[in-house]
Amino acid sequence: MSAVPGRIEVLAPDGVGEVLVGTDLVALVVAALPDLADGDVVVLTSKIVSKAEGRTVAGTRDEALPGQTVRLVARRGPTSIVANPQGLVMAAAGIDASNVETGHVLLLPEDPDASARAVREGVRERTGRNVAVLVTDTAGRAWRHGQSDLAIGAAGIEVLDDHAGRVDAHGNELAVTAPALVDELAGAADLVKGKLTGRPVAVVRGLAALVLPDGDHGPGARSLTRDLSGDMFALGAREAVVAALAGEQPDAFGAPAPAGDVVDALRRLGVRATGTEDVVRLERAGDDTPLAALGHALGWTPDGGDPLEWRPGRRPATG
Repeated sequence: MSAVPGRIEVLAPDGVGEVLVGTDLVALVVAALPDLADGDVVVLTSKIVSKAEGRTVAGTRDEALPGQTVRLVARRGPTSIVANPQGLVMAAAGIDASNVETGHVLLLPEDPDASARAVREGVRERTGRNVAVLVTDTAGRAWRHGQSDLAIGAAGIEVLDDHAGRVDAHGNELAVTAPALVDELAGAADLVKGKLTGRPVAVVRGLAALVLPDGDHGPGARSLTRDLSGDMFALGAREAVVAALAGEQPDAFGAPAPAGDVVDALRRLGVRATGTEDVVRLERAGDDTPLAALGHALGWTPDGGDPLEWRPGRRPATG
């Protein structure tokens, strides 16, 4: 990927107006940004995309939540963090109750990547310009207070800049650095769009090197979603305990833990054990319930029904 320049420009025009079901988003973008150029990145709030696509439904957020929940991640009091049909993990599935008619809520676009592609193709047809398009929404961060915008839909741009294999100025090979370019652009655009300003459209300029050729939409924002088995926080702390005790959601606990981790965990429960790469031997069985939950969470279970010999990868197909 080409180097990013040392300067970008982010603009959000006033006067976009109210978006209703059936609003032509391409016409809206072209009117709001009449000087679009090749290499621009157009950023749209998910709210106007949802409104234009008729995603307003009657009822409350709580009433709409079950239909937008694929998997409960965590619940604390009235707050539910869930995975929604779009693959996003968000509070209340990203259902919005602001700036919408009383007695109604707004669901996220059904397929935000497809929405971004449609706008990109429409802009190309009407203006001849090759731009990238992002659809953004606001989300919290697990380890920090506050929210930031992120891209839930993307077209015409690589969403991730994987630095694996590159070497820094000191000769150190990079392994895990991979900036989420589209999320960084979403955050930058939100600084000029704001939440209460009536500016739901922005354009980012100076990053033409990141925009893909006409007809190449890229992998889309959904490709940034972690697989369940690779998500170290697929369940909240309370929910993980319940799932382990119930023998549910095995994929949420990831690949089987190394034998050494299993041995250490058993010892914390007062059960002595020794282990090799593919087998852990317990000196005594102990209480079946906590041991079964521990084995389920770590991906190890008794081999052939022998409670004193565990092997990896024997999770029951439940959950």
